[in-house]
Amino acid sequence: MKRGCEEAPSLQNANEPLRWSSSPQRRRFLLLLRLPPPGGAAMNKGFGRKSHAFLPKIFRKMSSQPKERPESLQFPFLDDDETIATIRESKTFFILRGLPGSGKSTLAHAIHDKYKDACKIISADNYKIQPAIRSAIPDEYSKVDEDLGDYCKRDISVLVVDDTHHERERLEQLFDIADKYRYQVIIVEPKTSWKLDCLQLKDKNQWKLSVDEVKKLKPSLEKDFPPLYFGWFLSKRSSENLRKTGQAFLDELASFKVFKKEANKHFGQSSEDPKMKIDLTGYFVKRPPGVLHCTTKFTDFGKAPGAEDYAQQEIVKSSYGKAFFLTISALFITPRTAGARVELNEQQMLLWPNDVDVLQPAVNLPKGSRAHVTLGCASGVEAVQTGIDLLEFVKLEKAGNKGEEVGEIGGGKLLSYGNGMWMLLLSKKIEVRAIFSGYYGKGKLVPTQGGSKRGSPFNACIII
Repeated sequence: MKRGCEEAPSLQNANEPLRWSSSPQRRRFLLLLRLPPPGGAAMNKGFGRKSHAFLPKIFRKMSSQPKERPESLQFPFLDDDETIATIRESKTFFILRGLPGSGKSTLAHAIHDKYKDACKIISADNYKIQPAIRSAIPDEYSKVDEDLGDYCKRDISVLVVDDTHHERERLEQLFDIADKYRYQVIIVEPKTSWKLDCLQLKDKNQWKLSVDEVKKLKPSLEKDFPPLYFGWFLSKRSSENLRKTGQAFLDELASFKVFKKEANKHFGQSSEDPKMKIDLTGYFVKRPPGVLHCTTKFTDFGKAPGAEDYAQQEIVKSSYGKAFFLTISALFITPRTAGARVELNEQQMLLWPNDVDVLQPAVNLPKGSRAHVTLGCASGVEAVQTGIDLLEFVKLEKAGNKGEEVGEIGGGKLLSYGNGMWMLLLSKKIEVRAIFSGYYGKGKLVPTQGGSKRGSPFNACIII
């Protein structure tokens, strides 16, 4: 019998287990599907897309089933659809950290394969920078940073920096670049079983480092690198939308008659002239570095009370680098800060510490009361004040003061709580995409580039 006429294996015996993963019968059958039938090549159209439904289900399943990713490459930003979608609309620095040969380059290429043209890999190996214990950062890194800066200026969505990153000084240089161009940092270590096995790493690293040379690098990479704080960091698109909403709130409030009457008392400016507009944009002038976000836990690089316990929680570890949807229920201002109130759901509450919803002197408020996004600060005011201001609103609400409804503007009901405290209850809550991660920078003012329109008070605010 000719090959083109070979009989396909029978599937009639449903009780017989299928063992076709590498059998000769399966190979012959797949070959049969590719060969032209006796009537000629033109007749082979019978196996086109339209007749795909007539193929036995087992073959359709085998042909469409994605290859399972190895456990060492299972991360939310590679496997979770919502996380992937959020990162696609964000600006993200993936800083890969680990010993030579631990699997960083494999992970880098997996990220590139996922995000394609939206991703660029910057590998220290390509700049001939050999990992070693050294007294100073090599000059070759200046070229790395130059190329990295060029990608940042082009707003490349995903940047993967592949290096050992065993030196704090080098990491701080990268954090400064991330702040300058407003990228969110996600530090990732390989999950390979040999990532700390110096004997195996000796054979796997491309630099042919000896066991002793690898061992010298190991102590600085055995411990996690704690951030200044953990939190949900908004995607670029969500940040822009929230900034625009916040700016519209300020503009409308500044023109609102009741607000204008008391502006001099609390905001240092007043006018009875209906045509005269109060400059709230100029008032909330402070613009620290960073990405709009909602802080969960201030850890001070591991030095804050409870920092290590929080970082070691399984929910924190498993959520790191994963996307969440946050709900914005209100916008508020005080003479000190402007912010957005965040409603946390049950899953998000698991990441919320138990000790942050306290107002001094000790007043315990419902868990999650402090959840917010800072949008702006008055001159001389630190961003940490925004959360304290929100707790003041909650304290008044708990005491029965729900605010005086003074009218409606744009997005909802405007409430006055007195003493320059104003809140807009949104008639339609805003849902924003965010990635749970950490902020690793210095938290100090730096020059910013790109992003929202110049002059906006909500242009790159840090939140604590």
